[in-house]
Amino acid sequence: MNRRTVLLAAAGSAVTRGAAAQEPWPTRPIRLIIPYPPGGGTDVISREMAARLGALTGWTIVAENRPGAGGNIGIDLVAKATDGHTIGMGQTSNLAVNPTLYAANIPYQPLRDLALVSLIASQPNVFVVARNAPFRTLQDVVAAARARPGQLTAAHPGNGTVGHLSSEMVALAARVNLTIVPYRGAGQLVTDMLAGRLDLYSANPLAVKGMLDTGELRAIAVTSAQRMRALPEVPTVAESGFPGFDAVNWTGLVAPARMPAAVVTQLNEAVGRALRQEEVMARLAGEGSEPTPSSPDQFRTFLTSEIEKWGRVVREARVQAD
Repeated sequence: MNRRTVLLAAAGSAVTRGAAAQEPWPTRPIRLIIPYPPGGGTDVISREMAARLGALTGWTIVAENRPGAGGNIGIDLVAKATDGHTIGMGQTSNLAVNPTLYAANIPYQPLRDLALVSLIASQPNVFVVARNAPFRTLQDVVAAARARPGQLTAAHPGNGTVGHLSSEMVALAARVNLTIVPYRGAGQLVTDMLAGRLDLYSANPLAVKGMLDTGELRAIAVTSAQRMRALPEVPTVAESGFPGFDAVNWTGLVAPARMPAAVVTQLNEAVGRALRQEEVMARLAGEGSEPTPSSPDQFRTFLTSEIEKWGRVVREARVQAD
């Protein structure tokens, strides 16, 4: 075979590969893995996005809950999928916290094993106290914790969640000793909070909105860098004496790292279109969330910094996996 023949063969191979790369996608229903049980915040936004993307594009998207191991089981399923039609909903815990919290046995590394399609939305937590508590500000809580080391309690409904780690962050930043009290879910936690058996709770704002409206609970700080539009009168933790404090729940669409770049781009563009719809923005705002569409590169830069931040909190607070 002479040089001209080799070049022509190579060119033909390149054309074949290019044509294959441009084949229509999807060619079957898309599976959207939700790494948590039905009914939670990640489940709700995942199903909302599946419906919106389907309506915009005509794709069939089937949402499938695969909970377990703090979200690791579902995300690992996405990372290992080979069918070219599996995507998943990542979020703060399973992408940014778990690489450190489950360092000994996490089966995937997000930056290596996943294609980061787009960020979806972010939502802060809100620190609340009971109506009859003596605390009016976060600084009141900190002052009491300094006066009575280890006696004030901060509750959370799940190990390694933003609700948990934001309390650890406050304790680290203020250099106080809070007794962190774990609960399995928010139901009994809220009951004990209202009964005065707990001092502080970093809560999902949607979960406590009704009790804030009735005055049963009092909001003293939000965990985002900026104030919440839904609670504009409540200061941020940063405004309460801890500059730079920022701890939010966020979600982001991911796919296997082997997903073709053209498909990632196609998904990214569809997500951006969905998040710009007025009804989607209004629904997110009603949940205390902000849409955060991004490019894949922006998602990667953000996730890199989040893994570093939450890893530091897990190590310094000596948080252990369940």
